[in-house]
Amino acid sequence: MITLKEGEKAPYFEGINQDGKKITLDDFKGKKLILYFYPKDNTSGCTAEACSLNDGYSSLTNNGFEVVGVSPDSASSHQKFIAKYNLSFNLIADTDKKILEAYGVWAEKKMYGRTYMGVLRTTFIIDGNGIIQKIITKVNTKDHAKQIQEQLKIEN
Repeated sequence: MITLKEGEKAPYFEGINQDGKKITLDDFKGKKLILYFYPKDNTSGCTAEACSLNDGYSSLTNNGFEVVGVSPDSASSHQKFIAKYNLSFNLIADTDKKILEAYGVWAEKKMYGRTYMGVLRTTFIIDGNGIIQKIITKVNTKDHAKQIQEQLKIEN
């Protein structure tokens, strides 16, 4: 369950992207970061969310934001996902779920009467000082870029 709050320091993270390159929170010092957590590559909701962020990518970067996605999928799964949808941003392979747990998004979920552990789809907007500015827990997968722009009052 998410216990982080807006205004708090974002937990430090370190992970490997789709190309095996290390990415850390420190890489974004002085930049604004959209760190989004999603359950699985190539599923309908996750694909819609990634494509929405990709469609709004130039607007977000023009407003000083970097975009990074995190899921428990492998780096090779991320590589295929990026290639298939021509995504412009990094995806972190959090196979050991350390980042998911640090951000409180690896939690018990229920679907069709069964209980299991999974990713709570959540987006964190982090400022250049590493402070969480916004937490979006009710993600509109089809229009996520627009949702972020509206909540942060960013021009398209």
